Amino acid sequence: MKINIIGAGISGLTAGIYLQRSGFDTEIFEKHSIPGGLCTSWKKGEYIFDSCAHWILGSDKGSSFYKIWNELLDMENIEFYNHDIRVEVGVKDNINKYGSKIFKLYTNLTRLEKYMIDLAPEDTRAIRQFIKPMRIMQKFDLPPIMDDIRFFPSVLRGIKMMRYLEFVYWFMKLKNKTNYTYAKRFKNAFLRESFELLYDGDEVNMMVLTLPLSVFDKKSAGYPIGGSMAYAKKIEETYTAAGGNVHYNTPVKKILTEDGVATGLLVRNQVTHLSDITVSAADWNFTVFNALDGQFVNKEMMDLRNLKLNEVFFSVMQFSFGIDKDLSEYPHFFRFPLDNELVSPDGTVYNRFEIHIYNYDPTVAPKGKTSVTVSFYTKKADFWIDIRKNNRPGYRAAKDELTQQIIGILDQKLGGIKDLIEEIDVATPATFLRYTNNWKGSTQGWLNGKNILEKSPVGFHLPGLKNFYYSSHWNQPGGGLPIAIKTGRDVAKEICKAHKVKFLSV
Repeated sequence: MKINIIGAGISGLTAGIYLQRSGFDTEIFEKHSIPGGLCTSWKKGEYIFDSCAHWILGSDKGSSFYKIWNELLDMENIEFYNHDIRVEVGVKDNINKYGSKIFKLYTNLTRLEKYMIDLAPEDTRAIRQFIKPMRIMQKFDLPPIMDDIRFFPSVLRGIKMMRYLEFVYWFMKLKNKTNYTYAKRFKNAFLRESFELLYDGDEVNMMVLTLPLSVFDKKSAGYPIGGSMAYAKKIEETYTAAGGNVHYNTPVKKILTEDGVATGLLVRNQVTHLSDITVSAADWNFTVFNALDGQFVNKEMMDLRNLKLNEVFFSVMQFSFGIDKDLSEYPHFFRFPLDNELVSPDGTVYNRFEIHIYNYDPTVAPKGKTSVTVSFYTKKADFWIDIRKNNRPGYRAAKDELTQQIIGILDQKLGGIKDLIEEIDVATPATFLRYTNNWKGSTQGWLNGKNILEKSPVGFHLPGLKNFYYSSHWNQPGGGLPIAIKTGRDVAKEICKAHKVKFLSV
C-alpha cells in the first residue's frame, strides 16, 4: 500500500520510519534541501548556528521518550552534554545576600534546593514545596507516552491510570499555578523577582518549569553534541535504511482529492504522485487552507485560523555570531535586564536580553572561537514576512539596524568582541516561513496557555476527507520535538490499526 508523506521534518520522518517497518511503501516530499524542518542548524563559514535542540527530552535510558528516540536512531552513539545550570537570570530591582543580581537555576534539584534556602532561609518551607512535586514526578513516566495508553481498551486504561494517582494529585495542584502566582509565596524579594523573570518576564504554567527540571535532574534532557541538523540527519538515515525515499527541493502544491478521498499529491512542475493514503506532516494552515483549498473544515477549524481559540506560538528573531574568541568563562545561557530598552523595527519593545553561548560544543566552532546566538520572541511576524515580500531593501535595512544595536550590547557584555566577529547570520519570522512554511513564522505551532490540560486543537483527521492523516507539532499546544515524534508514531499506529496491519516499532 502506497503512502505519500508531506514534509521531512521530525514528525514526517518518524511516521515514515514506523510505516516502512510495518510494511507500507512510503515516500516523503520536502520543499527544503535538507531534513529536519524546524529541527535545524546551518553552517556559515567555520561556524554552525543552531535554532532548535537546546535539550532533548529522554536523552538518558529509563524514560519512555528514550525508548521512542532509540527506535528512531541509535541513542548510545549520540553524545549528550548535561548542563549544571539551566539558565542564569539577571534581576533588576533586588540583590541576593551576596550582593549579586544573578539567580542560577541549577539542574540538580538537591543543589537547587540548598542554593535557594541559602539565599532565602525565611522561605525554606515554600522552597521545599517547590522542589517536592518534582521529586514526585520523577517516580513516574508519562502514561500517554510510556504505554501508548490511548490505544488500550477503556478498562485497561483505567487500571493503568490508577498507578499514577500520586502524580495526578500533584499535577492537579500545579495545573493552575504559574511562575507569577508561585513567586508570591516567597517573602524574599530577590527570589520573587527571579521567579517572575524565569521566562523572560512571561507568565507560564508551573508545569512548564517543574516537569523539565525533574528530567534535567535525572540527566535525561541533554544537548546532542553536533546540534540539531546532525541529530535530524541520523533520523533521516534510519528512514532511508528502512527503504523510504525523500524527494528534496520538491514543494507540494496541492493534495489531490476525488469525491472526499485523498488520492495523491501535485508537486512542482505539475508532477502528480498518486497514493492510497496521504499523510501531511507539514504546516497546519498550509495543509488545510492551501494544499486542500479549505474544502474540509468545520467551525472549530475556522475559529482556529481566525485565532479565536488559540494563539500561534511566538516567532523568533535569531541573531547568530561567529566570534574569534574563547568564551568558555561565560555562562552558556543567561538573560539580563537592559539599561535602555531595545526597540525592534517591527515595534516590539525589549527590556531584556538573552545570550546563548555554545562554549560546550566543540563541533560548532574552531578551537578558540565561539558560536553565539541572541534570540527574541516577537508577535509581529507579519511585519517581517510582509516587508521581505514587498520591500527587500527595507527588510535588509531593518535587520541591519537591529543587528548593530545587538552587537553593541554584546560588545559590552562579552568583553569587547565587536572587532572579533567573523560571521553574522540573522533569521526572522520570514526566514522560518521561507524554509519550513510554518504559519506566521511560528517555531512551535500553538501557544500553550495557562491551562496545561488544554485540549488539542488539531486532530489526525479532517472532516469529510478519507484516506488522509495529519501529524505535526500543531497537534498539541506547546509543540516541540517530543510532540513531533509522538504524533508521528501515533499516526503510524492509527494507519496500521485502520488497515489491520501489525505495527512494528523496530
